[in-house]
Amino acid sequence: MSETGRDRRGAWRAALACMVTLAVAMGLGRFAFTPMLPIMLHEGKLELAAGGVLASLNYLGYFLGALSCAAIGIRASSMVRGGLAATAALLIGMGLLHSFTSWGVLRTAAGVMSAWVFVFASGWGLRRLSETNAPTLAGVIYTGPGIGIAMTGLLGGVLGRWGSEAGWIGLGVLAIVLVAVIWRVFDDGERAPVGGGAAPAPVAPARAAGSAADRSDAIWLVALYGLAGFGYIITATFLPVIARQALPGSPWPDFFWPLFGLAIIPGALIGARAPTHWDNRLLLAGAYALQALGVVLSVAWPSIAGFALGSLLLGMPFTAITLFAMRDARRLRGNAAAGLIGYATASYGVGQIIGPLFAAPLAQRTGSFQLPLLVAAAALALGAVLFALVWSKSRRAIAD
Repeated sequence: MSETGRDRRGAWRAALACMVTLAVAMGLGRFAFTPMLPIMLHEGKLELAAGGVLASLNYLGYFLGALSCAAIGIRASSMVRGGLAATAALLIGMGLLHSFTSWGVLRTAAGVMSAWVFVFASGWGLRRLSETNAPTLAGVIYTGPGIGIAMTGLLGGVLGRWGSEAGWIGLGVLAIVLVAVIWRVFDDGERAPVGGGAAPAPVAPARAAGSAADRSDAIWLVALYGLAGFGYIITATFLPVIARQALPGSPWPDFFWPLFGLAIIPGALIGARAPTHWDNRLLLAGAYALQALGVVLSVAWPSIAGFALGSLLLGMPFTAITLFAMRDARRLRGNAAAGLIGYATASYGVGQIIGPLFAAPLAQRTGSFQLPLLVAAAALALGAVLFALVWSKSRRAIAD
């Protein structure tokens, strides 16, 4: 096989392996709780407020895992494999253990694992795509969370017909099968000859953080990225519960969560191909506005069509928002963007933690998610407006 052919094959192996990796770590390990929550509520194993606490513990784990990544010196392939194996074990543990305390520990640990796998698999995969001259396949990697979410939505409800224990264990077994398929791919590139392979792709030079405009933009990025975490997470955590309240007796509520996941896939591919000269702040403003509209639809139009369209509008920008935010961090800091990305990720994590803790008790008291959803939509709309204002202010400063 020619060198070009080997590169192409290696690039697709890496992209697809990382896609499956993120499907397991994010779609199953992190978001399986969304379709399993209504089953556990129906069985009387949880109350809604307790479900909100478990969701927030998972997001707390993700927050802590993301913060700890910079201090970890273990090889990326080892971190990915260890995190995937732990994710499968933690899913099975949710079906084998039956106390709220044990579930809290498992969901927190699952959040840590999902953060570690996301960070280290992204780094490993993007390095392999650079080595094999195929950086445009990055969009394939980030379809993984959407594929995983779609799987949990479709399979979680089916498996849950035999009870939540069977659902959790079944998803854990699925994770084991998927991990086994890609396990050896993470050996690729580990023993490449010195000086061999493609030259790494050029990267942006480091930029000084000294200008007042850059410091201001960085502060806005961190603050407004937190609004995205808060704005989407209420729907992403409670969508099947919300839909079942609005459409009692309908079979459709179980399909809105998989639809959300499927919408992420084209959004990731389109977002990855957005021209780099387009301003990230305007792209973020547009993505936030789409998500705000998606959240509002579930309140203003609580029908099958409203929930379906709302799921699509919420899902499509999901991965793109992360991509645009990371691109803007690199615009501001170049190769020194890791610190800014860390602060932004932490802000996003805080928003995710607050969302379920705010929404679940309020919904339990009022019997409706209407008010929490409107607050979430307002947060996303505010983020969209402020990103547009920050962009407009910077344009005026350049013109002056």
